[in-house]
This record gives sequence, C-alpha cells and structure tokens, in this order.
Amino acid sequence: MSTSGQPISLSFRYRVPAGAVLALLTAALATLAFPPYGLWPLIWVAFVPMLLSQYRVLPGHLSSLAPAIAIGSFFGGYLVPIFGGTGSYMLWLPLAIGLVVLLTDRRNRAFHERTRYRWFVWRGALSWAGIEMVRSLVPIMGTWAFLAYTLHAQTWYIQPVSIFGVFGLGLLIMVVNHAVAQWALAVFDRRWRLDTGLPSLEPRLVRRWLAGAGIAVLAWGALSLALFAAPAGSDTVTVAAVQVPGRAASGRGYEKDPERREALFGQLLDQTREAALKGAELIVWPEGALDFDPQAQRSEELRFLAADTGAYLVVGYMVTLPDGSWRNEATVVSPEGEFLGTFGKDHPVVFGGERHTSLGVYPVYDTPAGKLGTIICYDLDFTDTARKVTRNGAEIIAVPSLDWADIASKHYTHVVFRAVENRVAMVKCDGGYDSAIIDPRGRLVAWAVTPEGANVTLVAEVPLGTGRSPAVVLGDWVGWLSLAAMVGFVVLEATGKMPARPGNPLPPRKEPELPS
Repeated sequence: MSTSGQPISLSFRYRVPAGAVLALLTAALATLAFPPYGLWPLIWVAFVPMLLSQYRVLPGHLSSLAPAIAIGSFFGGYLVPIFGGTGSYMLWLPLAIGLVVLLTDRRNRAFHERTRYRWFVWRGALSWAGIEMVRSLVPIMGTWAFLAYTLHAQTWYIQPVSIFGVFGLGLLIMVVNHAVAQWALAVFDRRWRLDTGLPSLEPRLVRRWLAGAGIAVLAWGALSLALFAAPAGSDTVTVAAVQVPGRAASGRGYEKDPERREALFGQLLDQTREAALKGAELIVWPEGALDFDPQAQRSEELRFLAADTGAYLVVGYMVTLPDGSWRNEATVVSPEGEFLGTFGKDHPVVFGGERHTSLGVYPVYDTPAGKLGTIICYDLDFTDTARKVTRNGAEIIAVPSLDWADIASKHYTHVVFRAVENRVAMVKCDGGYDSAIIDPRGRLVAWAVTPEGANVTLVAEVPLGTGRSPAVVLGDWVGWLSLAAMVGFVVLEATGKMPARPGNPLPPRKEPELPS
C-alpha cells in the first residue's frame, strides 16, 4: 500500500464494507457518550469515523451511505430500545431517517471537493444544528438524542447554554468533530489516495480550523466558569419529590384493584408527610398520580393534607374522557386549602391520546416558597414550554412525569438543560424511575435513577432562580440561525454559486496520475 499519498487501487468490495464499519463506529461512539454509559468525551470525536468514510473511504457515488448508516444506526440504537413499545412507527423511524440522509447528502462530497473543503466545518456543523432545530419542532422527536445532553453532568462547562441554548453547545460539538475530521482527511491524503482527482486540503486551512475549534472550546469553558462563579440569589426553598412506583396511575391504565389503588394513594400521603417532616415547603407528585380531577373529587382530603403539612402540593392527574382520550393536567394546592389553578400538558403525547382543555395557559403562582410554575413530563423534551413559564415569572418549576424503566437513565438529563437555559430551579417527580431536584445552574442537588422502580422521597434545599437569561429573551436563536444557514448552503450548493474563495475563482491544479 502506498505511503506517499499516491493513488492506490482498492477494490469496490473492500471499500464499501470498510466505509460501513467506520459509519457503524460513529454510531457506537455516539451511543456510548450518552447515559447510561456516560463516556461523554467521545461525543467530541464520535463523528470523525463517519466523515472519513464519507469523504475518503467510500466511492464518491456512494458517499452518502456513510451518514445514512451512522445516523440511522445511532437513532435506531438510541430510540428503539426506549420507544419501541409506543408504536411500530418508532421502529421504522430510524430507517426513515437513514433514507432521508442517504438522499439529501448525495451532493455534499462533490460540493466540498469543488470548494476545496473551505466550507467543510461550517457546512457540517451548522447543518447539524439546523437539523436539531427542525427535530425540536417535531412532536414525536423533540430534543431526544441531542448531542449536548451527553454533557449534562459537566455543570462547570454547560453554563453558556443560558446564552446560546442547547443548540449552541450542539453546534460547538460538531465544529470540533468536523475540524478534527478535516485534519484526519489531510493525514489520510498524505498516506493514501483511493480516488484520482481529489483536491488536497490546504495545510493552512486545516491548522486554522484546528486552532479555531480549540480556541472555541477554551473560550466556551472560560465563559462557563465565569458564569458558574457569578453570585446566585440568596433565597432558598426546601422541596420534595414523592416517587411511588405502581401508583394509582400506570401509563394508560390504572390499578384495577380498589384496595390496591387505595393503598397506593395512602403511600403518596405517607411519603408526603415524610417529606414535610423533613422541612419540605413544596412537594411534587408524579404525572397522573390520580385518575380523577382532585378539584372535583376527594378535594377535602388534599386540602387537609396541604394544611396538615404546611406545604404546597403539586398534584398530577389524568381524567379519562368519553372518547377514550384524557386530560393530562396538574394543579397546586396551598396550605390554606386553595386550588391555585390548572396547567394542561403543553406537548401532549400524540400517540397516547392525550389532550386537555387549558392549552396555551402557563400559570405561575406567587407563593412564600417562590414563584412556582409547572410543566408535565414530555414538555421538558422541548425548549419552549419551560421558557414560556419562566417568562411569566417562574423562579422554580415543578415537573410531574410518568416515565418507564427504559428511559430512566436519560430523561432527567433534559431537565438539567431546561434549568440552565431559563435559570430556574426544577423538581422532576417521576412515577417510579427517575426523579431529580436541580438548581438554576443545572446541578443535580438530589436525584434517584431507579430503572427497577422504587419508592423514593427526595428532599433538598435549592436556591430559587432569577428567570433571567439571554435564552429566555431570545429563545432558540442559535438553532434558528443555524437552520437559516443550512438552507442557504443547500440553495448555494444546488445552484453551484459558492466558490472556494469568496470572489476568487478556483486556481488551476494538477491531478495526480495513476502509475502505468
């Protein structure tokens, strides 16, 4: 094999399997970066094998096979194990994603060869962030599998999310991946050439992007440490999450045995009193903890419980409607025995038949325990709901949820980013698998991840948030700009109007010839 960058002959039957293996390596590295594996440093280089496969190993006319395999396999490995039981469409979704990538990435290699890879990093990173923006608007996708979530435990590094949003961190991750991949392509070219006529990458361009990516990583980290060290509010509140597996609600169905249902209700009451004895001023119950509207049934029991404990109770409930769908809502009971209002799930699970009568209402309650807002479960997988509640003045947000064992290691990580984006404290109380209390800097003050299901009463003191951050005001501005840039690249790519050097034509170059 050549070691001087001269063209070599490698059979088609070897290049395609080798390219597929590299693409699958990307899927494996990306998967390992997420919980429960938690090998988060891998996310910074996870896509390098895929890009090497796409732009060098695979034949040009099959180059889009690399991202199709890598991204389709990643989503398949990530989504199917946790959502496969929600419907057959989830089983086919990764395949559909792979097919879309196969078709849409066909021109990428030719574009970068024509422009001498001058836009390689910008095009790749901005397109990924733009696609994440699109995904965040799709009801069955949300922000699941966002690359930034791999860093949920690195609170010292994720603080600029309060400015740039979760899309900003995802963009940075992909800038690094593409800068490293560009260097890997240059190294590959110095040793092997599998195709004739490939333009060489300019060493200065490669060095500039490596340096730029490194500076961006360091600058992000420095900004994060500065934000992390900034003075926080002095007001604190003691909060609790009451996790009861096998509670009255269990997804679509409820416990049928009346005695068992009553016992589960009693368990909720007992753990609530336990939390109050530990000083909890705000106690959150799971999503669908009750199968009736507590403002209409058993109201006195809950009023008495709130008065007896002296705590504000956030109670999730589901009410079955005549057509078989149900209202999924949460209410707050004050120690004075008042029901303060109702929040209806802002992002109903479309495949679950959820709906409610209070769409678009984001109440915030001014209490001695802080200005309290609520969202419900799937709402935390989108960036908009927590932001709308924060804009209404929330300092702390309760999140009743109803997860299942397969998502226990992943779902609570989303709440970390909603807390940092909005600079609010958050209390996620799950039905049995992953509850967490998170401060406005995204620190996990208390949490319990129990895929096997367990009774848990989390109690912790947490600072109230300010609700003030650029992300609250500007929203997903990095995501929208990335989407606009992606569209611009697609248009220029289709029209062939983007030169390698803006305003200058490509210089002539001599292609290497195969030895006779």
